[in-house]
Amino acid sequence: MKPPLVLSLLILAVGAAIGWSDHQRLLTVRAAHDQTVTEAAKRGISVDSSNEAATVRVTKRERENREAAARLLAADCIGFAKEKEALRKKRGEPDEAFQKRELDFNDRMKSLDSGQWRILITEVCACTELKNGTRQAFLYNSITTFASKHPQAALAFLADSPEVFKGNGKAKHVISTALVGWTNDDPLAAMEWIRKNTANYPDLVTESIKQDMVIGAAVQDPNIAFNLIGGLEVEDVNTVIGRLIGFATTPEKRTATLAALRGYLATLEDGKSREQTATISIMMLSNSVCQEGFSPASQWVAAAGLTPKELASFAMGLNANIESKETGQWIEWIGKTLPAAQADQNIRNLVSQWTTNDYQAAGKWLGTAPDGPAKNTAIRSYAETVSKYEPTTAAQWALTLPPGNDRDSTLKSIYQNWPGNDDAKEAFRQEHGIK
Repeated sequence: MKPPLVLSLLILAVGAAIGWSDHQRLLTVRAAHDQTVTEAAKRGISVDSSNEAATVRVTKRERENREAAARLLAADCIGFAKEKEALRKKRGEPDEAFQKRELDFNDRMKSLDSGQWRILITEVCACTELKNGTRQAFLYNSITTFASKHPQAALAFLADSPEVFKGNGKAKHVISTALVGWTNDDPLAAMEWIRKNTANYPDLVTESIKQDMVIGAAVQDPNIAFNLIGGLEVEDVNTVIGRLIGFATTPEKRTATLAALRGYLATLEDGKSREQTATISIMMLSNSVCQEGFSPASQWVAAAGLTPKELASFAMGLNANIESKETGQWIEWIGKTLPAAQADQNIRNLVSQWTTNDYQAAGKWLGTAPDGPAKNTAIRSYAETVSKYEPTTAAQWALTLPPGNDRDSTLKSIYQNWPGNDDAKEAFRQEHGIK
């Protein structure tokens, strides 16, 4: 090999070694920086990483300026709180200037970063110049705002400073505010916090907070919300599913919620529990969607592709919230949609309730309803219900049924329900051969 070539290769090798060494040092520095940033975030020290090209580190002077601003605001707030105490003692009313100052304080606090919030709250906690009630009220309002704006940092602060809410029952609301806000941004991280910290806060991480987190996740994606039901070990599953269904206020949201519900049900291993949850959930969905009226509700059902079981559960849920004027339309819908055996009982339930609430409207609809099995079932239910106070009217409707078992059993029910024991009742029994 010629000397010049050997020399060139040697130079390249040395350069590569130097470059590799520099690269390793760079990786070490970056790792140390990332660890520092992570620790700073836990402590509430903000680092602006919005610029993807370069991470802008908070300088010592900038940090000191922010800390000084937070301490100044804390001192101002304490002074203002003392003024409010004196005003209440005199039973005076705040004037316009006083109210404006209070709004200004609120605006200043809204602009604080997480590190400044920690300083503000710590300063107020250490203050001995305020009455305990005044200090606790200020802390509660401050930490609640802190929790809504910087939920993760607020939870870290409460973990570091449990004495802030010692003996104060409002801590549940603060933790709920933080967890729900965090769930809106990062539901899986919030769920992981619950798993790690439930033992530390047995009285604070409540069923209500877990349910609120599930509903908060629905803002992003109903699939995530349903996943949280199991992940958070929510106990009252039916209640939280009902809230999720109530949260779905548009056809698109209902369709997405139905798909997420189906996915959740598929994860339930116990068949009986799965069937019960599915039935109750679809009944609640029925109650929700039918409030919009028959036309949009029935259109959504047609587009949603409900299974036969889901359709049966949907029909069972119609009783609670449909308007009287639309009951007839739903009865006809049931007759066209469900198999005869399922349609029969659902129609009987609807007509019985309708007749109890407004027997005149129910009777008027019967007079115009199209002939068929659905109408015959409705007549039977109407006659049996109205026979308790209008037996002769009930008998007239029963006799419009085709001869056979249905007519005979309806006439027998009318006789059994007939009020009193007068001659008319006995004549009715003999006329129809009722034994």
